[in-house]
Amino acid sequence: MNPIEEILNRFPIVILDGAMATELESYGCDLNDRLWSAKILMENPELIKKVHLDYFQAGADCAITASYQATIEGYKERGLTEEEAVELIGKSVQLAAEARDEFWAQLDDKSHRPKPLVAASVGPYGAFLSDGSEYRGDYSLSEDDLIAFHKERIGVLVRAGADILACETIPCLKEAKAIVKVLEEFPEVYAWFSFSAKDEHQISDGEKISNCAEWLDEQPQAAAIGVNCSAPHIIESLIKEVKSRTAKPIIVYPNSGEEYDPTSKTWGEGSSANQFTSNTRRWHEAGAQIIGGCCRTTPEDITAIAAWAR
Repeated sequence: MNPIEEILNRFPIVILDGAMATELESYGCDLNDRLWSAKILMENPELIKKVHLDYFQAGADCAITASYQATIEGYKERGLTEEEAVELIGKSVQLAAEARDEFWAQLDDKSHRPKPLVAASVGPYGAFLSDGSEYRGDYSLSEDDLIAFHKERIGVLVRAGADILACETIPCLKEAKAIVKVLEEFPEVYAWFSFSAKDEHQISDGEKISNCAEWLDEQPQAAAIGVNCSAPHIIESLIKEVKSRTAKPIIVYPNSGEEYDPTSKTWGEGSSANQFTSNTRRWHEAGAQIIGGCCRTTPEDITAIAAWAR
């Protein structure tokens, strides 16, 4: 069964975690690197587990693994063998599952929240390129090329035991279609699809998000549809656009409102950085049932969601 639906049958909301990289940086990691948080899978995996634990304790019902930029090609470029790369990608799921199981075993009152899920992050092709194209979608690849890119890593994440796949920051419908084709080889697996958006109506490459929702509504393995890593002020409109074309659960986990420069890989202050928590309730009222944070959000933000949601 769709694990998102299982939780929503019993609870009004699924609370996601927040940023992985932001927390790793707060623990002293340097992530100015093509591999981003996937680098820490190589260097300090216990720290990734610690961040997952922080978010469960903050109230998250779902951990998103540190595999967003973890690809076989990317690790091989760094000098690892294919076997080592596969092991590290699988390890991202293991670490989240270990953190979840330890947290759940120690939790006294389990009545007010579900046993958390482990969502394996499937970053877009643009994340592998590390040039900001996950916010543009200007890929020169065909759908078949994108299928080939995603196929092996998705297989590794599924075999590692993830509860669901988080196909996130997708900038173009072509890439979502490619991932759906890959999923057909794993008929028991569900995935959510969250797009990066450039305005109130369009995903990054200019396609209307309503068209994406309409197409994914027909796909049985699509567990939820929505937006991540986009500016908070455009989220409410995007929720309404998605809701107009699908009855599937709507997922949103925007960034904090700060502006990202993909060239320098640095963040600048945005206009809505302090409104994140107050926005989350409005997004729920607009129709989002799965809510969390992306870049620059923290365990404190997740605690604030749990405070009104529970």
